[in-house]
Formats: sequence, structure tokens, C-alpha cells
Amino acid sequence: MEYVFLGQETAETVRPLDNCGYRLESLADLFNVLSDGIWRAETCAPRMRDEWSTDNRTWGQCSITAFLVQDIFGGEVYGILRPGGNYHCYNVIGGRQYDLTIAQFGDEAAGLVYDDNNPQSRDVHFAKEEKYQRYLLLKELLNEARGM
Repeated sequence: MEYVFLGQETAETVRPLDNCGYRLESLADLFNVLSDGIWRAETCAPRMRDEWSTDNRTWGQCSITAFLVQDIFGGEVYGILRPGGNYHCYNVIGGRQYDLTIAQFGDEAAGLVYDDNNPQSRDVHFAKEEKYQRYLLLKELLNEARGM
């Protein structure tokens, strides 16, 4: 699978916040690090884990990735309401949309509507303890790979 993401054409210009705590050059750099083994079955949503594979590392990683991106680059996290009532999360930074996990949708990605109408709250998402623990694991793995 070729990993591409929404906003990749400007991701090299998105710089981390000064106090983010990670040695990263850009949003594109973060994407490459995540793709290189940080996204894994243990960071995938449990309900989706049976379908996770190294061929689709972004599968089930959207909310924890979007909040990690917000930690490092700022901006806002929004969601796209999906069948079943769950939200697919993405980021808006400097007025531009970025979705590092869009590849999980394959051909269905063309039908996603990014309208910035559904702001997402980490309080709501992290009220689920398993999700919060996956987020902490993602941060720990990134810290091991690119921490200060």
C-alpha cells in the first residue's frame, strides 16, 4: 500500500510547536515516522484490530493520531460522522485540512466530506480508557523514536 494523506502537498511546511517535545522537522516527517512501525496493532482501535495489518497501518488510528498531531502542531481536531455513529478524526492547522489516516479508507476516501463542522474533544474521546491508553502508547513510541 502506498501511504498518502490529505494535505501531504503542504505538510513539509507545517512546523512543530516550539515546545512539542519531539525532534521532528514537519508534519510530513511525523507521518513518515508513524508509518515506519509506530502505528501497529496495539495502537489500533480494538473493534478494528482483527482487520489491522502492516499493509494498512493507518487502520483504526485516526483519533489518537489526530490528537497527537494537535499536541505537536497545534490546530483543531474535527470529525466526519461515519455509519454506526463513530467519527473519523482529522486536523485543521493554519486553515488547511490534514488527515494522516485517510489511507485506511482506500477508494472510499473520495466520498469523505471534510466540512469542519464537527469539532472533536479529547475529553470525550479519552473518556474511553482504552483509547486514552492507546494515545499514551502512541506518544511513548514516538518519544522513543524522536523524543528530546
